[in-house]
Amino acid sequence: MSEMRLVVVGAAGRMGRMLIKTVAETQGCRLVGAIEREGSPALGQDAGLLAGTGPLDVTVTDDPLPVFAQADGVLDFTAPTATTAFAALAAQARVVHVIGTTGLQEADFTRLEAAARHARIVQSGNMSLGVNLLASLVRKVAATLGEDVDIEILEMHHRMKVDAPSGTALLLGEAAAEGRKVSLKDRAVRSRDGHTGARTPGDIGFATLRGGSVVGDHTVIFAAQGERLELSHRAEDRTLFARGAVRAALWAFDKKPGYYTMADVLGLDRP
Repeated sequence: MSEMRLVVVGAAGRMGRMLIKTVAETQGCRLVGAIEREGSPALGQDAGLLAGTGPLDVTVTDDPLPVFAQADGVLDFTAPTATTAFAALAAQARVVHVIGTTGLQEADFTRLEAAARHARIVQSGNMSLGVNLLASLVRKVAATLGEDVDIEILEMHHRMKVDAPSGTALLLGEAAAEGRKVSLKDRAVRSRDGHTGARTPGDIGFATLRGGSVVGDHTVIFAAQGERLELSHRAEDRTLFARGAVRAALWAFDKKPGYYTMADVLGLDRP
């Protein structure tokens, strides 16, 4: 297999710089493009110097289409509006589009599914091996336990995170719902305040904490009468998300157009 040519969008952001560094350090791929928004102070800079890896001879630009046309894949941890626009370009260029963006809504997923007719979309609320293994376990436990066992999902992130619940919490909620063969949209409880009354059997609750510099903590609680099972994952370094994204891109390099997840990348059972 030839070396995979990758583009990082949102190159000047915290995850963008980490992606650039990870691509530079990973065999089997190389950076050929770095995209930033119009007016960004990073425009015109060498992407390698921006990421602290040394020069890579890749200049940060705000014109993605010609860059996508010369690439095999795109790594994207930006924002929903930007991601859906990049997905349309990825479909036009017929390349791999790895999406770690969180806060996506139903309309965004519809656009991504349309793009997947021509692009190879790999999308996940979390790119880490551990979280996706956790989701697989949550699905199996939820399928085993009945609705008399309550499911609550607790997550904490740094004070700068702008969406809640986190994409990872929603990924875990979807796994729990899939295990119970119900729709998360119908059973999710995202907030409680005031006199809420007793908990409705079968609900999947979410609790959100924000503060400090926490990279990402997630716990799925299965609470029964007299006992409680807790499954947890704690991210200690954002590099793990970048490594997962690059791994996903390399996996999708020779795949057919379609919509994939990290479960596909890792060979985990799908519901």
